[in-house]
Amino acid sequence: MHTAKNSPDAMLAATLSFSRYVQRIIDSEPARKITLLKALQSPFKRDEMLAFLDSQSAHISNEEILHSVLRDLRKQVMLRLAIRDLGSQADLSEVMLSMTELAEVTINFALKHHENWLTQSDRFGLPIGEQSNATQHMLIVAMGKLGGGELNVSSDVDLIFVYPEDGETNGAKSISNHEFFARLGRKLIASLNDYTVDGYVFRVDMRLRPHGENSPLAISFPMLEEYFLKQGREWERYAWIKGRVIAGLADTEAESTLMEKIVRPFVFRKYLDFGAYESMRRLHAQLRKEVERREMHDNIKLGPGGIREIEFITQVFQLIRGGRDVDLCIRPTLSVLQRLQKKQQLPQQAVAELTDAYHFLRKLEHRLQYLDDQQTQTLPLNPADENLIATAMGFPDYVSFMQQLDIHRKNVTRHFELIFATPRKSATHEMLAYLWQAETQDVSQTEAAASQLSTMGFTEPVKISERLRLFYQGTFYHQLPESSQQQINTLVPMMIEAIAELPPVETTLERMLQLLEKISPQTSYLALLLEHPHTLQRIAELVSISQWASDYLGRHPILLDELLRHDAPHPVPDWSALHNELIYQLNHVNNPKNDVAEWQMDVLRHFQHAQVFRLLVTDLEGSLLLETLSDHLTALADLILDTVLNLAWSNLKKRHHEKPIFAIIGYGKLGGKELGYASDLDLIFLYEDDHPDAAEIYTKLGQSINAWLTRHTSAGLLYETDLRLRPNGATGLLVSSMEAFAQYQREQAWVWEHQALTRARFVAGDRLVADAFENTRKEILCKPRNPIELKQDILKMREKMLDVHPNPTTLFDIKHDRGGIIDVEFIVQYLVLGYSSQYPQLTGNIGNIALLKLAGELGLIPMDTAEQVRSAYREFRRIQHRQRLNGDADMTGGAPIDGQAQKFTRVEGSHLKDDRMAVLALWEKVFGD
Repeated sequence: MHTAKNSPDAMLAATLSFSRYVQRIIDSEPARKITLLKALQSPFKRDEMLAFLDSQSAHISNEEILHSVLRDLRKQVMLRLAIRDLGSQADLSEVMLSMTELAEVTINFALKHHENWLTQSDRFGLPIGEQSNATQHMLIVAMGKLGGGELNVSSDVDLIFVYPEDGETNGAKSISNHEFFARLGRKLIASLNDYTVDGYVFRVDMRLRPHGENSPLAISFPMLEEYFLKQGREWERYAWIKGRVIAGLADTEAESTLMEKIVRPFVFRKYLDFGAYESMRRLHAQLRKEVERREMHDNIKLGPGGIREIEFITQVFQLIRGGRDVDLCIRPTLSVLQRLQKKQQLPQQAVAELTDAYHFLRKLEHRLQYLDDQQTQTLPLNPADENLIATAMGFPDYVSFMQQLDIHRKNVTRHFELIFATPRKSATHEMLAYLWQAETQDVSQTEAAASQLSTMGFTEPVKISERLRLFYQGTFYHQLPESSQQQINTLVPMMIEAIAELPPVETTLERMLQLLEKISPQTSYLALLLEHPHTLQRIAELVSISQWASDYLGRHPILLDELLRHDAPHPVPDWSALHNELIYQLNHVNNPKNDVAEWQMDVLRHFQHAQVFRLLVTDLEGSLLLETLSDHLTALADLILDTVLNLAWSNLKKRHHEKPIFAIIGYGKLGGKELGYASDLDLIFLYEDDHPDAAEIYTKLGQSINAWLTRHTSAGLLYETDLRLRPNGATGLLVSSMEAFAQYQREQAWVWEHQALTRARFVAGDRLVADAFENTRKEILCKPRNPIELKQDILKMREKMLDVHPNPTTLFDIKHDRGGIIDVEFIVQYLVLGYSSQYPQLTGNIGNIALLKLAGELGLIPMDTAEQVRSAYREFRRIQHRQRLNGDADMTGGAPIDGQAQKFTRVEGSHLKDDRMAVLALWEKVFGD
């Protein structure tokens, strides 16, 4: 039962004064009041709209009746919606949804009738594509608020008419498809827009189409694509963010081609498009000028702090990031705000204030429009209407209403200006800006430059000055377009200020200039640095510590974005949450429907590079132990391998199970959880499946996994792989059955292959194969061995390795020389192979450092020596890691020798004498007679 206060009659009586439009309809058509009162308790949904139109369909024999039926439906929807909204029964989402659905339903209904009438064979017939020979249909793209599903109660609808192919119709009066769709479009517009005795349905605005009002009403896909490529303007990219096909949806292939192959590349750039800030500033400045010229300060949509500024805020983030993050390729403003908060692009308070303002402004917009069904966003000027609006908004008077409105508008303006403010330049910037760019060598200028650098604390200003002059005179700078040169002219002084306190400044400057050269072909990254100058400081700090960090950024400039997101040290990665995030991205509803695998490869690469870079930043900040870093890099590789296995399997054409009975086994650094930033992955592939086609299917799977990992795409590669540790090495089968692998290990494997097995572990795939592998591994490692023969085999192997890696220098090669890393690894491998038959716990995959401790506890080696060697091994790895970070060529993908990149870490070794002696002493203890 409804209380009297909430009864439909009471609601109508209480709200009628706020809408002269509703009053007029009820006065002129009293029967509508009865229908309205019966239905007020429930929203007007799409099904009810369709049911009404279907009930009238049989009577619609001409345009006049069609127009009357559509206008009847609009009145029904508007009456109920206005009273529900004004009576606080409908929230903003209901209002926007009802209006959006009314537009979609009426447009599709009118389109269907006009299409039927025009395509009669005695008239024009069906439009046929000249390439495909298939019937063509018109796709209607909704733009603006209809595209966003946010239509207001007295809105016009922004539409664009497109069709796939030119050609001709096949009826009695054959005309070109171009002419046919223009006629169809004109008929549709008249059905919605023409003012009859029953009013209108929606005003139609077609001005957003290419070339605007003076262009053809309907355009083909090729015309639209060419327009975007050659003439599409920046403001059109913003407009098309909201573009959505609302009619012609039956042709899913045409819709997909339009939205993915034509529209998406135009709107969303593949890289991070930081140039969007400047274009948005220009667009906003034009808008402000227009507002001033037309004195529209009381316009709550276009005026300061209005609805448009909230939309601009969301759209600039979408344009910057939407090409990289499909999660932002959505249309509704409020949903975008929520996602920006979730992605830490906007602070929680900013999102809360913008959301509140949007709700308030849209509610107000609707109340202004209910008054007379006018498309207005301007505050009233007469006191009577001012009071009506204040009361309808829930305020006791107009003054208190205006106070609240001003709070919201000021909040919007503040956030808008925070986001779009032009970055400030320092006092010394102008002085530094043009010092090195003069064509002639002016002595006074050179002195001025040196003097300024001295003042800033540079100890060798002449050297720095000379390097910068060379940079500006070089071919690289002169080949850049003028706009990029100007960006660099602004950036260089900022860069000099950033490096002033980062010794050695000459090295840091050199790395920064190299980085600038690598990223400047993509002007968006220059724009990023100009828009976020503090990023320059963080980059300078990173490159001053690490050449590898500098090279990594140069290869993947998209990672500059990571430095915007995190000012504090990075948190410890939550691999489970990151795995979920990756799966969400890979299977996103907005994924491209074409070239999905290529797109997913890029997603994987961006994800992996970002995680590596986050760890790198934390590492260079000095807040990560090397073992912890290796654990994280290994966890990342495991996560990627697990994901790639699933993707590769789902993309195989021939599959005989839902999930593969297959496992990826990691050896070497991956197996021992000692990965570094540039480590390749030692992998073997095993399966346990007696299906007759198993070997063929899993070989294809292995090949596919390797391709997913090693293929170079526009985003780089995931990992280099080494598959030579499989049975019979490079000549062996790519994948092995578990049975064949076990037999090989028992009967044919060399001792060095059993050594390798000490660091092998299951990484991804089927648990049954994992268990079978682990059982085989333990069985092999626990096999009783003749200690003398084992020693001889391992010593021979060690000699071979020394021969392969001669060291002609006086420096100590931390990895290959005697008393270094490989000696420690061989000691551990001997202990595992020699004693696991007595102490099976030695087969545990716990890493070299823990195994040395365990061997000490078991009394196999002296505990004190074990401790010394553990400490030495840690130090060797730490130095190796630091050296590689700071400029070892092999970290940057240097040319491989014999197919393998040579990795030497050689240092002046006097301070490591005690560590080497400890390792050699243990070697003597273990391998001596």
